[in-house]
Amino acid sequence: MRPKGKTTRLMAWGLCGAALTAALVTQAAQAAPGQRHGPGDDRTGWTLTETGTDARFRGLSAVSRRTAWAAGSKGTVLRTSDGGRHWRDVSPAGAAEAALEFRDIEAFDARRAVALAIGEGEASRVFRTHDGGATWTESFRNTDARAFYDCLTFFDSRHGLAMSDPVDGRYRILSTADGGRSWNVLPTAGMPAAQAGEAGFAASGQCLVSSGPKDVWLATGGAATARVLHSADRGLTWTATESTIPAGDPARGVFGLAFRDRTHGIAVGGDYRAGQASPDAAAVTGDGGRTWQRSTTPPTAYRSGVAWVPHSRSTALAVGPTGTDLTTDGGRTWHTVDTGSYDTVDCTQDGGCWAAGEKGRIARMN
Repeated sequence: MRPKGKTTRLMAWGLCGAALTAALVTQAAQAAPGQRHGPGDDRTGWTLTETGTDARFRGLSAVSRRTAWAAGSKGTVLRTSDGGRHWRDVSPAGAAEAALEFRDIEAFDARRAVALAIGEGEASRVFRTHDGGATWTESFRNTDARAFYDCLTFFDSRHGLAMSDPVDGRYRILSTADGGRSWNVLPTAGMPAAQAGEAGFAASGQCLVSSGPKDVWLATGGAATARVLHSADRGLTWTATESTIPAGDPARGVFGLAFRDRTHGIAVGGDYRAGQASPDAAAVTGDGGRTWQRSTTPPTAYRSGVAWVPHSRSTALAVGPTGTDLTTDGGRTWHTVDTGSYDTVDCTQDGGCWAAGEKGRIARMN
C-alpha cells in the first residue's frame, strides 16, 4: 500500500501536469495557422528568467518547478531553488579559466549533480557535487586524444553512462555505479561498428538518454544515415536502427531523444547550420526504437532538444534556435508556439518545464 502522503503528492503532481498540458493545448489552438509568438506573449507559456550571464546553456536538468541546474559555455554552471527568480553561479573552481564547455548536466536534487565538459582529449571531463555546487570533484578526465565525450545519462542516483564519439570504429561508453564518483570504460564487443563519419552531437545533452532501470538510447548523425542505437542492459550490448531524419552531412542527423517509457520515443534533429532546410526534423517510435516513423507534420526547422510533458501520453515540446514546437499526438504533428531561441528543454514530474539556450537564456513554463 502506498503511503497516504506519497499518494497525495502524486495526485498533486498529476494535476499540475494536466494543467500544463491543457494550457499548452489552448496555446496551440489560439495560434492561427502560420502565426508565431515570441517571448513575453501570454500565449507562449515561456517566462524568461534573469541569469546574469551571456553563457550558452546546452546542458539542463530540471528537478522540480522550483529547482533546476544549467551548464554551459565559459565553464558556467547555474542553479536555482526558487523557480528561476534567482540563479546562483555554482561553477566548478577553475572551469572558466580552463575554458571548459559544459554540454550536459544530470541533477538528482538541489544538492547533487553530475556535469560533463566536452571536447577532444583532456577537455572532456566529468564533475560531481554533493553540496549544491559549493564544491565539485573532478571524477573523470579523458586521457585518450581520440575520444570526444558528448552526453551523459543516469538510470537512477547511482548508475549512469557517458558516451564518446567512435574510437577505433566504435562508440566508447563510460559507466558509473556510485553516482559519478568513479567511471570505467565498458567493453566494446557489444557495440555495432560506427559508420564512416558518424558521431554524436553535443547540442542539448540529449544524444544519450535513458528510461527505466536498464534501457538507454544513443543518437547519431554526420554519416550517410542518422541512426539510433539502443541498449537494454545499461550499455553492454547495442542494436542500431536507421532513423527517418536526414543525414549525409556532418551537420545533419539526430540531435535529441526523449522516451516517456521504454517503448515510446521521439527523435528530433535536422541541419544545425543557420538558414539550411531541415525536412523531416522529427520521428517517433512505439517499439523502443526498433523502428522509426516520420512525423507527418514535422517542426519547420532544426530542433536540438525534446521533452515529454509530465503525466501526458501524447504531449511533448521540441526546441531549437528558431523556436519551440508542440505536439499533442505523440510526435506525429507539430505546431510552432514560440520563436525564442533555445537549445535544450526538460520537464519535471511536478508539472514544470524549463528551456535554456544562447546568451544566458533560461525560461520556465508552468
